[in-house]
Amino acid sequence: MQPSASSGTPSAAATGRPFGSTGGVPRRVVLLGSTGSIGTQAIDVADSAPDRFTVVALSAGGSNLELLARQAVHTRAAAVGAAVVDTATLHRAVQDAARAAGVTDYDPELFTGPSAATAIAAWPEAEVVLNGITGSIGLEPTLAALAAGHLLALANKESLIVGGELVKRAAAPGQLVPVDSEHSALAQALRSGTAQEVDRLIVTASGGPFRGMTRSELADVTPDQALAHPTWKMGRVITTNSASMVNKALEVIEAHLLFDVPLEKIDVVVHPQSMVHSMVQFVDGSTIAQASPPDMRLPIALGMDWPNRVPGAARPCDWSQATQWTFEPLDEEAFPAVALAKRTAAAGGTGMAVYNAANEEAVDAFHDGLIGFTDIVDTISAVLAEHTDTSPLTLESVLAAEEWARSAARKRCGR
Repeated sequence: MQPSASSGTPSAAATGRPFGSTGGVPRRVVLLGSTGSIGTQAIDVADSAPDRFTVVALSAGGSNLELLARQAVHTRAAAVGAAVVDTATLHRAVQDAARAAGVTDYDPELFTGPSAATAIAAWPEAEVVLNGITGSIGLEPTLAALAAGHLLALANKESLIVGGELVKRAAAPGQLVPVDSEHSALAQALRSGTAQEVDRLIVTASGGPFRGMTRSELADVTPDQALAHPTWKMGRVITTNSASMVNKALEVIEAHLLFDVPLEKIDVVVHPQSMVHSMVQFVDGSTIAQASPPDMRLPIALGMDWPNRVPGAARPCDWSQATQWTFEPLDEEAFPAVALAKRTAAAGGTGMAVYNAANEEAVDAFHDGLIGFTDIVDTISAVLAEHTDTSPLTLESVLAAEEWARSAARKRCGR
């Protein structure tokens, strides 16, 4: 399922332009999770390239309602969504932001409640939907964007991981483009050869704040230490997942689903400098790596304008300065999350939905002081061992498996 320009594949977006075609006018972009790290950087990208992007709709959970309202006024988005507030509250926040900005003629269509992001994802005037939601709640918006015929720039890896074949079946050729830095790197490197020439994928990991520590040493680490990522600035869940290597485990499964490469041909290598974002090894012995200073604006810009590169999206490497990059194998005894995810994905069904949901509950329990750091992956493993459902993969079975897994994980974590 390698992203490509897919010439001839029609889009249901308003212009009818094929995926990967700009047509010489700015792409109309929808931002899901606009107040998060991905969303705020996407607005930076759109601001810096108004000839390429215009934001037509955006949504967020609503916990940072003032920022969402300011973003709406700033972009003049035609539609705004918030999951955790009512319509009157959202309307008041948008109008307050408009008055503060001296804007008198802005009155967008508003969507509120749990389905707000799903409605925004299907916004008919959109061409590209950037899904920057954190967690599996991004699955329904992902499916809605695909059903609407929009190009989906996917930063919400969880929706693909828990949805699996359900998402793949919904996507037309060339409709799904990765935004995670590792998968963007793989997509770029894969353009160097055919699918038959690919030997294996190498997904890089920074190693997080606990690189080099043994399992026994990890038992006593604190939430604050887990959030002290040496390279990336991310939200609490993703930063903790990076520390536990659960994030890398999910990325391995995402790479497997995106690029149709067998799990046994996807490796993880620790690269503390975070300059090489991933690599593709080909059958002739060549390895193609994508390198750039850590800056999510590069994969965001590429995802929104795929397959076109956006000039000045991020600064390049400075080859005039002496530097050193190192690579080392992953310690699977200290960090068993990757191996566990591979076994779970190979078994199929709703297992990865259980894996992801149990992890999210365990991360919350860790930050609430109920369990230790190594208990996060141990909890995932224990919940998976209890999971016996063999239902076919549907949206309903995924949601049911997640609900069961959250309950089982909460009970195990002492909630």
